[in-house]
Amino acid sequence: MLYPPEMRVLDAARKQVRALHGDPNHTVAAAAMDTTGRIHTAVNDYHFTGGPCAELVVLGVAAAAASGPLVTIVAVGDGDRDVVAPCGRCRQVLLDQHPDCDVIVRDGDELRLVNVRSLLPHSYRHPDAQPERFVRFSARYFEAVRDGVKTATTRLNDPCAPGPAWLLFEFDDEYRRLPGWIDSVVSKRFDEISDDDARSEGCERADELRAGLREHYPAITDADTVEVVRFHTTGVTG
Repeated sequence: MLYPPEMRVLDAARKQVRALHGDPNHTVAAAAMDTTGRIHTAVNDYHFTGGPCAELVVLGVAAAAASGPLVTIVAVGDGDRDVVAPCGRCRQVLLDQHPDCDVIVRDGDELRLVNVRSLLPHSYRHPDAQPERFVRFSARYFEAVRDGVKTATTRLNDPCAPGPAWLLFEFDDEYRRLPGWIDSVVSKRFDEISDDDARSEGCERADELRAGLREHYPAITDADTVEVVRFHTTGVTG
């Protein structure tokens, strides 16, 4: 299921591909949204020497606009092909430069939103890429994070890394963000979550936090490894 922000990205790509006029060198459009909610669009530039795909062109367009990290991306083909999956090269570039980005892909008759890491498992990671990072939060946590009440988040299969990161809050029709810093990332078993971990998330007890996490991750088990991510904000809303 795609929510309104993702639908805006998809609609922008579809609009761009409809603007193409049968030139065989330009047959795919891409759109990407950054953490401010701006949408960037581009088209592929086919050439037999390896002209870039639309996804790579839109990365350049976004960079030229000082976009920062990209949140969502999609490619749409002409001739009623609609959503097309990124090729292997595009997946590797996205993983290196925008590892937190979600990609809209087709799964049978449905459209799904998947993280780029899921599209390229067991991948090579460019050691010098140094991508700008962000961490997603539900909109309901915005005030608690802004006011310093919530200073930790527990994640399952959602890698974070110490250092600067945007704290991104996904409202129904917009994104809001706070500049932040990831202080530490500690891996532990789900059943080892402590009361101290819970208090950092604004809960009173570990069992309260675990109950909330089970709602968010219905398949989680006591033996699963989660990451307790501690962070602080570093400025005003971006």
